[in-house]
Amino acid sequence: MKVDPESPAVQGLTTFLAFVVLNLLYLMTCLPVVTIGVATSALYEVTFRYADEERGNLLRDYIAALRRNAAQATAVFAALGLPLAALLFAAEFWSALGGALSVAATIIAVLAAAYRLAALLYGLALVASYRNSLRQTLKNALLLPGAEPLWTLGILLVPVTCVALLVAMPGFVYLIATIGFSVGSYASAFLFRRVFRGYAGTVTGA
Repeated sequence: MKVDPESPAVQGLTTFLAFVVLNLLYLMTCLPVVTIGVATSALYEVTFRYADEERGNLLRDYIAALRRNAAQATAVFAALGLPLAALLFAAEFWSALGGALSVAATIIAVLAAAYRLAALLYGLALVASYRNSLRQTLKNALLLPGAEPLWTLGILLVPVTCVALLVAMPGFVYLIATIGFSVGSYASAFLFRRVFRGYAGTVTGA
């Protein structure tokens, strides 16, 4: 029996395995925690390119993107991720207290955290997609969630849905560990691209 490497079935299996390996590689490069930003930016870059049918080699291109985006993605992660962590801590703190005031403070903290999370995701996606100054990237990342609330909601639903499924079904962790992040990034690519097309001059600093 002869297997045709160009057949749709073989190509589909090859792509699936590449996404599995990419997912595992992403998880490994996130382990130091401080590298989550650059790892996510690199994941966005290769999956965005794949969504644009520029294919390439997912794994080799991911390693190259890690090196290319290291400085700016890490800076974006620190600038937007640290305030996000503080807001999540504030939400947890206020939710542990009783009374109407604590409920109101918790809601405000959660909403602010959601906005900051969206800005962080936009920031890392911008680093993956455009060569721009850090200042302009942060400015765009903070403005885009407010400018495109509906598309931003869709972008946020990807990680939020994954977390919700993990809580509801602990076994879902195996799916997340194999293809969750790589496929989730690929799905997000179409949402980010839709937003970026409307602000081509702005996000590039033109």
